[in-house]
Amino acid sequence: MSQTDMPGEDAPNDEQEVSVPEDFPHNPFPASLAGAHMKVAACESDGRYVIGLTEDERRGRYLMCTDLVEQLTGYTERKRIERHDLTLTELLNEIDAGIRRKGWELGQVEFDWIMGRLRAKFLCGR
Repeated sequence: MSQTDMPGEDAPNDEQEVSVPEDFPHNPFPASLAGAHMKVAACESDGRYVIGLTEDERRGRYLMCTDLVEQLTGYTERKRIERHDLTLTELLNEIDAGIRRKGWELGQVEFDWIMGRLRAKFLCGR
């Protein structure tokens, strides 16, 4: 998924006021650096070194992921009606595998977070 195709691109102006829950990933693309000595992968932002996402980047990714959860909720409800041959758990597993194959620019931990939210909506309280 290209940046222009990413859900949540039309974030509200009060995006700064959005509170990102602590369970949302801080670093969706952890770096692995080769070598004999320990290294830290960091980026410079506003004169400071940041490991992982800046708060603004994390907030934007959170809004994008919550939008995906909402879209996938509707999709799951439709597929639940169409796919009587699958249990709800099997359906969610198929959706999980399908979204990971899409090529969207999401980290593994973001996919895990999205599917955790989706599973909680459908499997908790049953």
